[in-house]
Amino acid sequence: MPGNSFGHLFRISTFGESHGGAVGVVVDGVLPGMELSEEDIQVQLDRRKPGQSSITTPRTEPDTVHILSGIFEGTTTGTSLLLILYNQDARPQAYSEIKDLFRPGHADFTYLKKYGIRDHRGSGRASGRETAARVAAGAVARKILAARGVTVTAYTIQVGTIKCSTRDLSVIEKNPVRACDLNASAEMVKRIEQLRDEGNSIGGIVECCIDGIPPGLGEPVFNKLEAELAHGIMSLGAVKGFEVGSGFGCAAMTGLEHNDPMDKNGFVSNNAGGIIGGISTGEQIVFRAAVKPTSSLSSPQRTIDIHGNEIEIRTEGRHDPCICPRIVPVIEAMSCIVLEDHFKLQASLDR
Repeated sequence: MPGNSFGHLFRISTFGESHGGAVGVVVDGVLPGMELSEEDIQVQLDRRKPGQSSITTPRTEPDTVHILSGIFEGTTTGTSLLLILYNQDARPQAYSEIKDLFRPGHADFTYLKKYGIRDHRGSGRASGRETAARVAAGAVARKILAARGVTVTAYTIQVGTIKCSTRDLSVIEKNPVRACDLNASAEMVKRIEQLRDEGNSIGGIVECCIDGIPPGLGEPVFNKLEAELAHGIMSLGAVKGFEVGSGFGCAAMTGLEHNDPMDKNGFVSNNAGGIIGGISTGEQIVFRAAVKPTSSLSSPQRTIDIHGNEIEIRTEGRHDPCICPRIVPVIEAMSCIVLEDHFKLQASLDR
């Protein structure tokens, strides 16, 4: 199915379900001769895996990656990489009582309408667990990008109405929300725990900064760099909004306020977010993603069953009360995949 693959020359195809035997990814476009180990990938998976703190799902998954192909004696061969993570704590039986009910906010209804069948065990392919495969592939792209001098850093800047007032990248991995402001993080945790105890959830905003991208990366018209970043980020089930640079704020600006003047040293401002005309300017690329509240709630909600009967539902189980902390490494991974894909597209043009 075309919906399971992403990318042009650096291409990934993910597989597996939330409560099936495993999730994984096939990665194409990795050149031969690069040193690559499971440890290179595991460090990113450990940032995404469940059970990290009191504000993430208690599901116990080690998310241990296994490289099954594309590596010989610790070096890439140029053939497809197959990365697999076996599910260790799947509990499909937890969904048996609601298998005929449509959970509000989930893809139960739409999947059934599209395919005529759906995997009711934790949303199947629509589960956030699928993103573990993306993080594994993104770790490969990240290693290639590091050799190019590119860094990708995402962090939470807002949970509910609580916003970060500072951006200190050194504290991102020192708080459970992965926020860039420790003071705001403490308030965010308090709010998330309160809503969790009430059987509710909360959304937020994640910002991503990309450094080291030279000017000239990106394709004109339909494959603009920001369009492909938007495609990658918006393909995440929890993301409902995307903006680059000044984003929606530009609607309240005049042209003189929004345009980025230039002098002999380059751009004076960066309202464009590092991309103009779909092509990188050489400035820092900055975008933000709006993350919805987790759909699975233990509080009662109105819904219908597969026969159209109205009913009340409670989604018991192990779910994140806020998706922001664990989606940070996923957003970084998708960004890395898009960027490496565009480096390869640029290289094909240079030839």
